[in-house]
Amino acid sequence: MPSIVVEKPKGVAGREADKALRVVEAAPEAGPAGKRRQVLDEGVLARIAARAPRYDRDNSFFHEDLDELKALGYLRATVPVELGGLGLSLPDLVNEQARLAYHAPSTALALNMHLYWVGAALHLWRKGDQSARFILEEAAAGRIFAAGHGEPGNDLGLAFARTKARPLPDGRYRFEGRKIFTSLSPVWDWLGVHGLDDSDPGRPRIVHAFIRREAPGHRTTETWDTLGVRATRSDDTILEGAIAEAAHVVRVLPVGPPVDDFTDGIASSVMPALGAVYYGIAKRAFDVAITEAKKRTSNALGGRTYAHHPYTAWSAGEASIRLESVKALLDQTAEDWWHQRPTETPWLVRLLASKQHAVEEAKTIVDLAMKIAGAGSLSRRGELERLYRDVRAGSFHPPNTDAVHEVIGKVQLGSFGVPL
Repeated sequence: MPSIVVEKPKGVAGREADKALRVVEAAPEAGPAGKRRQVLDEGVLARIAARAPRYDRDNSFFHEDLDELKALGYLRATVPVELGGLGLSLPDLVNEQARLAYHAPSTALALNMHLYWVGAALHLWRKGDQSARFILEEAAAGRIFAAGHGEPGNDLGLAFARTKARPLPDGRYRFEGRKIFTSLSPVWDWLGVHGLDDSDPGRPRIVHAFIRREAPGHRTTETWDTLGVRATRSDDTILEGAIAEAAHVVRVLPVGPPVDDFTDGIASSVMPALGAVYYGIAKRAFDVAITEAKKRTSNALGGRTYAHHPYTAWSAGEASIRLESVKALLDQTAEDWWHQRPTETPWLVRLLASKQHAVEEAKTIVDLAMKIAGAGSLSRRGELERLYRDVRAGSFHPPNTDAVHEVIGKVQLGSFGVPL
């Protein structure tokens, strides 16, 4: 089945070009099977791929990538057209995130943090809830959102917060605490945070709000020097009384596993798109390894390439099977959620499983790719070495591997108590 791509008419630029976006049939090689609208063009992706090794080596942020992606409208890809966006669906975005990660994992991963805020607001918008409309409008205007959810020592995620949210008389909140893994640290315009309001000890609550970069009371501490996904610049953010205005407080929920459309929107936007990033890493590693196997020769095979070696064929087959399973689960989960199809399995299980299956299988696929390509894959001059490091981060994204298994198990056992 041909894929679907989005084209801009020649001679039309800026917002007018966005209004003139049209969907056209393309050759199958332009994208995976199924009709998907695409924003990312191959020229931009090639330039992004060329810069990825330098960003990784220098532990530097992907400023040039960001400039090009903003110009394409990628940061407002899923904002509704009537609000100034491109109107892509969640399945479209999952496909685009995989394509971007195929070329530059760190760039795709960091932007996932912005895109999931847009996705959460879009989920509310589609349900007729205007409470997060400002996120969509700000994203349409080119503003960047970062996630301030990670906290040292908080393994309960959105069910709890170590950061304090102090209520003010006019509906504003003052935040104090430390956020870790703040991807997009150098460039965010808005930081989405959650904090604990324990001003009423008998009724503690979790406050979900957004802080402007221009607001006083926050600073970035450059802590990011890691094994992989280095260009995300996920530095620590110290909140020292930063204030979220009342209009930017989106939810105040009871402590405990959240049951709310806003947090449902976060989960449904984070998990499939995050899984897509790791699918993209795995697919790139697989393709690089296959190319190498077709070039490496073996004396034991009479000078033929390793493509004729039975163990190489087995590894390639195993990796291919695993790739197909990852893509199938991600695509089906995104499609079913977007269309709100009935499901026998609880949505929380399906969303978490789509992410967890992707990140774990991606590690195995990259390991197989290293085996297929041979010892040369260890060289820092090659791409596989970087992909091997990048894919290791997958298990640590909240909720991490242990938490995912615990939550899914408790949901299936009936002991978790959240109906999503």
